[in-house]
Parts: sequence; structure tokens; C-alpha cells
Amino acid sequence: MDTSDIDPSQLHTPVLLERCLELLAPAAGRHGAVVVDATLGMGGHSAALLEAHPGLTVIGLDRDLQALRLAGERLAGFGTRALPVHAVYDEIASAVRRSGYRSIDGVLFDLGVSSLQLDDADRGFAYAQDAPLDMRMNQAEGETAAEVLAVAPEGRLRAIFERYGEEPLAARYARAIVAARADAPIERSGQLVDILQRATPAAVRDQRHPAKRVFQALRVEVNGELRALERAIPAAMDLLSVGGRIVVMSYQSLEDRFVKRELAKRSKSTAPAGLPIELPEHRPEFKLLTRGAELASDEERERNSRAIPVRLRAAERLRMVTQ
Repeated sequence: MDTSDIDPSQLHTPVLLERCLELLAPAAGRHGAVVVDATLGMGGHSAALLEAHPGLTVIGLDRDLQALRLAGERLAGFGTRALPVHAVYDEIASAVRRSGYRSIDGVLFDLGVSSLQLDDADRGFAYAQDAPLDMRMNQAEGETAAEVLAVAPEGRLRAIFERYGEEPLAARYARAIVAARADAPIERSGQLVDILQRATPAAVRDQRHPAKRVFQALRVEVNGELRALERAIPAAMDLLSVGGRIVVMSYQSLEDRFVKRELAKRSKSTAPAGLPIELPEHRPEFKLLTRGAELASDEERERNSRAIPVRLRAAERLRMVTQ
């Protein structure tokens, strides 16, 4: 895709923008505040934060060099208050240190695949468009989806589809892929869709597109998304100062369950059962700012289809823990 004439503000509509601004405002509005946008993308959330808080610095992380360049152009007017960094979000601690800070006041995660990646057919993320099976968010390194499909044993493919796609037909699809690749390499999304279609019972095809969960699972595997998330959320929470806030938007149940578990764990007392009083060292580190997962409004879901599956959770640091 030629991105020379792309206007990021037109390409991407930030999901739950006003709610994110509202949740981060008490932390982002502090004197000399620093917020990490751990999934910079097209820079929509970062631009809004910088506009709302003139004293704020935003460190924006993204592994996609194309997105990083476009976001950097969008945020250039904010000068040194906007610091784009080429990094995966589990590298948040080193990115913050390299930017000259030891702690942060807020962090935002907008998980999943970006608008730029979805809209570029050549990246192979979308099963509705025939394209090379790449799916790498950082196209400069790593194994492509086609390479995974070419070498992964049937058992590994089944595990990928079960774990990352929660696909009930995982075993059936893995067998079909292994059989098909014996005849010809599976290098394009259209080929994979055809294989999955043929392997799917007619009753299931009538209910949902057979490729949706498999493509999601391959993308998560290729980019190590869940492994990175499992490292990134605890690291981000550790960086927050007292009063600092974390906001996470998830788009699939696997991610949301992990985020829910991690925020809840750090928001509970560690006092042993039966203790007559709660000692300071047992008090929760964080408090939850949302009651369960918040959804986009009907109006936003109608206006922006990418807001349909979003689940938002947030928490605030109450105290530091001495090591």
C-alpha cells in the first residue's frame, strides 16, 4: 500500500475515545505527566490526549514501522511532547527508560490489529481479500503465516487454532491444511479460505465464516500477541506511580480474560483470611475503575464497526509495593 498520501485522521477512527480520555484525565492532567500509548497505531488516542493536556508527554509504542511513520507525522506538531518508539508493548519498561523516565502516570492499550493493517490487503490479515499470507505486524522480521502453515506439524496447528482462535473445528482444519499443503504450498489467503470452506460442514458454514477464528489464531501466533500481552500488562502496571491509571481495550475474549484476571489480582487485598485488621502491606495495589468490561454505545457501534467487539477495563494505582 502506498502510504505517501494517507491522512491517518481520516483512515482511523479511535474506539471509545471520549471514555479513554475521561479515564486517563486525572493522571494525564498532572503537572509534567507522562502517558504511554502502548499501541500507537495511527496516533488518534495520542493526539487527543496531547490536545487535552498541554503539559503532557506521550510515549507511543508500535512494532509496525509504517504505522509509526504515519503517527509520527500526525503528532509532529506536538514537538518533543510526542515520543514515537519502535517497540513491541512488552518492551514498555525499556522504552520508558530510553525516553528518559523511570515511572509513568498513565498507560493505554488498544489491542488487536490496526486499521492500517486491516485495510492493506497486501498484509494478508483479512480473509475477505486474497493476498499473500504474511500477517506480520512488523514486516522486517519474524515468520509469516504462510511459513507457519508450511512447517507446523498437525498437532501444533490444532493447538494454535484451539488456543488463539477458540475454534471448535481446530482438529478438522489442521488435518485439511496438512493434506492440502502436500499438494501445493499455501501462500495466499484465498487458498486458505478455500481449504477451510471445503473442510467445514454445511450447517456450520451457514452460521459463521469458517476462516474468521483461524485467521485470528494465525495472526496471534505470528505476532506472539498473547505472550507479549502476558508480559506487557504486569510491566505497565509496575511502571505506574501512585494515582497512575491503566486503560485496556480488548477485542477478543482470550485477551479480555487475561486483562480481567491481571487487574483483579492486583486490586485485591492479600491479607490472610481471619486477620482482625488489614495491615498496610496487605492493602490492594490498585482499584478497579470499571464495573466489569465496558462496551461501546449502540451509536458508536453503528458508526464504527470496529467498536462492536471492544471490551474496556481500567484501574488506578493506590500504593507502591516495596520490593
